[in-house]
Amino acid sequence: MPRITLLFASLHLILMLVLLARISRHRHGHNIGLGDGGDPELMRKVRTHGNFIENVPFGLLLLALLELNGLSAPWLWGYGSALLIGRLLHAIGLSRSAGRSPGRLWGTALTWLSMLAMALSGLWLTLASLIGRA
Repeated sequence: MPRITLLFASLHLILMLVLLARISRHRHGHNIGLGDGGDPELMRKVRTHGNFIENVPFGLLLLALLELNGLSAPWLWGYGSALLIGRLLHAIGLSRSAGRSPGRLWGTALTWLSMLAMALSGLWLTLASLIGRA
């Protein structure tokens, strides 16, 4: 069972719920029903959540596949932690500013690097198993 991935999926889901709650509170507090109502702060909150949704599912899917294919636990912990920290940094950075920010920069970099590393690990595991069967 992919227990490490389950932990990281659960932590990511909690972060997603926090992002959703921020949107909901803002909508309720400013009486905005649909869309962003032209409110730049709400637009940024929606975009923060959107960016999370665009990146996290593929990262967690690959983490689960790596775990199911026997990648060692230290790698899984490292990849899962990097993805989560990257998403936290990005959410904090984008929540504070629509422009450039260190949190957004490092969050994006950490997210992309962790996903690239997971992809390369997946390729390695796949090729190693295919070559081993030849």
